Amino acid sequence: MAHPSQLGFQDAASPVMEELLHFHDHTLMIVFLISSLVLYVIVATVSTKLTNKYILDSQEIEIVWTIVPAIILISIALPSLRILYLMDEINDPHITIKALGHQWYWSYEYTDYQDLEFDSYMIQTEDLSPGQFRLLEVDHRMVVPMQSPIRVLVTAEDVLHAWTVPALGVKIDAVPGRLNQTAFIISRPGIFYGQCSEICGANHSFMPIVVEAVPLEHFENWSSLMLEEL
Repeated sequence: MAHPSQLGFQDAASPVMEELLHFHDHTLMIVFLISSLVLYVIVATVSTKLTNKYILDSQEIEIVWTIVPAIILISIALPSLRILYLMDEINDPHITIKALGHQWYWSYEYTDYQDLEFDSYMIQTEDLSPGQFRLLEVDHRMVVPMQSPIRVLVTAEDVLHAWTVPALGVKIDAVPGRLNQTAFIISRPGIFYGQCSEICGANHSFMPIVVEAVPLEHFENWSSLMLEEL
């Protein structure tokens, strides 16, 4: 999860998020280099005493500042397109989960398990247990097996929502009457927090998302217990 004074992204918990972090670092270095060069040119221009009123143009400079930006843009565009295609890939998911946004909570339906569905409400501040996070903890987490391809179908019942978990590199709109899908593989066990990222009304900030990744055998035990309770 995020922490105070954090400047970068959250630690990656999925292969796609790792790629996004690498792309962010790659692009940020290019931005720093360009900014440094522009700052140097500005300082050199305003501080120099050298002038030549007879210079009208320079074909060499025109060629350089046309070709170099084109190369830079290509070096950014190619990895960006690669990640876009990786994020759209859904290959043989082991589990499909439907996430339905409401004002203001999420409900989950495990389509591969008959009758395994539940609502996920934020735990109120006065009901939190020691160690739980205010405005982020829910009464029923979305539990998934780690190192397994997971497909999530996202929609909404009333208004626009967005199902977002930063550590997994997932952000997808929940649109009433439309079914969007995304996929991810969680590479390590843990609890990953997210929030609705589309302004959806007065309690928009009070419908968190919690994804808990566990080993496969633990997931099977959890699903059996949940089915018995339901």
